[in-house]
Amino acid sequence: MDSKASAQSVCPICLKRLDAHKTEQGGRVYLEKTCPEHGAFKTLIWDGPGYTAWAREAADAQPDACATRAENGCPYDCGLCPDHRQRSCCVLIEVTQRCNLCCPVCFASATGEDAPDPPIETIRGWLQMLLNSGGPFNLQLSGGEPTVRDDLGDIIRLAKEMGFSFVQLNTNGLRLAEEPGYAQRLKEAGLSCVYLQFDGVSDAPYVALRGRALLDIKRRAVENCAGAGLGVVLVPTLAPGVNDGEVGAILRFALERMPGVRGVHFQPISYFGRHPGAPDDAARITLPALLNAIEEQTGGDMRAEHFGPSGGQNAYCGFNGSFLLTEDGEVRPLSSGGGCCECSCDSARTAMEYVARRWSAPEQAAVEESCCGGVCTDALDAFLQRVQTHTLAVSCMVFQDAWNLELDRVKQCHIHVVSPRGKLVPFCAYNLSAADGATLYRGRDV
Repeated sequence: MDSKASAQSVCPICLKRLDAHKTEQGGRVYLEKTCPEHGAFKTLIWDGPGYTAWAREAADAQPDACATRAENGCPYDCGLCPDHRQRSCCVLIEVTQRCNLCCPVCFASATGEDAPDPPIETIRGWLQMLLNSGGPFNLQLSGGEPTVRDDLGDIIRLAKEMGFSFVQLNTNGLRLAEEPGYAQRLKEAGLSCVYLQFDGVSDAPYVALRGRALLDIKRRAVENCAGAGLGVVLVPTLAPGVNDGEVGAILRFALERMPGVRGVHFQPISYFGRHPGAPDDAARITLPALLNAIEEQTGGDMRAEHFGPSGGQNAYCGFNGSFLLTEDGEVRPLSSGGGCCECSCDSARTAMEYVARRWSAPEQAAVEESCCGGVCTDALDAFLQRVQTHTLAVSCMVFQDAWNLELDRVKQCHIHVVSPRGKLVPFCAYNLSAADGATLYRGRDV
């Protein structure tokens, strides 16, 4: 890379926009910036070789509808504004700010307090706004903890009736584990996928990140979802020294529970919302560090070369790959990366279809035996059925915080949150918080 590649970021103290630059030192890449009022900041963003080689161009695409004007510049004009360079792929609707946990780490800073939930008619208006803005998109019902709403099934049915074919639930899994028949009722309402908080295969990570031992509850949630025919994606928040040594064990847990478990979506800890404090280099898990951990902890069954940048967004936002578990227990790579690379197609739409296909439960219809033209196709049919039921999608999303934020990545974001006033805001901008907890969007009437 250039000795000082230019970038734009924000001050982690006051959130003012700053010029920044990226420097490479001893195989590590840092984002450096200086605020005239609060001084200099230097943050690790890449730990290992290949920073420049990882880059690939995603086709820019202006949103179908913009609700705000570009007046103050990124990240202050979200709505989306005309300077945004990607359409929506997955959109989060926060159906509650209440929660039945109070995790030490929470991007939403959710609590157990009785904050009023948005009424269904408000949610209907948000869904209509999405349809008017180029939708339907992949929809994630989030919060807070969505399952604290007793009318969650009605919200799912509403979304399906309005044309949202892929609806996923972002949940800690407590109610799915503890209430008989609850997973089945959500499935019957039209839920496509459960996006399950899952931080490890021992209780220690849950005590550190969630405040209590939860492993047994997570296992029961997975079992109940599988029994109901709901696809499950395990979502570990990875924190150094907490659960980064359980990466391989989480992947083995997932492989052993296919076809119910459809994927593992790693999220290295980001320092916004509720978190332990200002990060240093030791508090970061970079993309190459996670890829190395996957390779080492799976004994080479999943190697760094089996993954590529996720499609439809900035290459440095994440990676994915797909792996087939054969009948004899071999883990075989099928593809690296998702969506499009250097092309002019609708990369957000391609990424949206990829996620919906990979994360939904496979169809249960058996593949019929057939012979065609005297050539028996049983072996091919069996292989294709195995691919459908026993392919694990492994991915990662590195969300940005005020220390490592790059505005170029924000402008290419295709994961958006619906604000209380019905505007679309890129996920990292919506959750951005300063060192003292001040925000630009979350918790504000925007």
